[in-house]
Amino acid sequence: MNMYAVPNPGIPGCPPGLEYLTQVDQLLIKQKVELVEALVGFESNNKYEVRNTVGQNVFYAVEENDCLNRQCCGPLRPFSIHILDNFGQEVITVTRPLKCMSCFFPCCLQELEVQAPPGNPVGYVIQQWHPFSPKFIVANEHNEPVLKIHGPFCGWSCLPEVDFEILTVDEVSKIGKISKQWTGLLREAFSDADNFGIQFPLDLDVKMKAVMIGACFLVDFMFFEATN
Repeated sequence: MNMYAVPNPGIPGCPPGLEYLTQVDQLLIKQKVELVEALVGFESNNKYEVRNTVGQNVFYAVEENDCLNRQCCGPLRPFSIHILDNFGQEVITVTRPLKCMSCFFPCCLQELEVQAPPGNPVGYVIQQWHPFSPKFIVANEHNEPVLKIHGPFCGWSCLPEVDFEILTVDEVSKIGKISKQWTGLLREAFSDADNFGIQFPLDLDVKMKAVMIGACFLVDFMFFEATN
């Protein structure tokens, strides 16, 4: 089996490098386990593989950060995540500034910008204030709300999978979800490496599909990036 998905030729209105996303309605994001981090608790830059439903690599994502931010700020840290295609070309850049995560400071909530290609903003993920449940607005390049994301109470659940529902902007219809998936007892206990699944409509704007990948990273850092 070919382990790498082959991109399509250019599609009008589709950012270069994202053509393959027009064909999929599900993605699996697997964080790579760092041995040093698992053994001694030294936080390293996160690395992820983005795969399709048959296990083929679609993209590879790597966090850009310095040691001071990683060790001192932990999951609060600002970051840039560079998403590369199977030819090593950067096709998406995800940027998160340093913000407060306390529900007592609604003036300084989390946000994230997605660029595709790098330097060209295509959307934003903006946290909405709520005392108990994670809520986000997914906006287009003009900062106009397009979708919403609602998570469970305090971002966790007693179930093996934790679902963050993707809703229409009027919150009437559920159109997909971001799911934190159980990775096994040892992996959960000794590392903060996570698996996520993303489901969205096949005909969703490809730019919004890219923003959903960014939203998945934000959810990971906010709720599942354990401090060792």
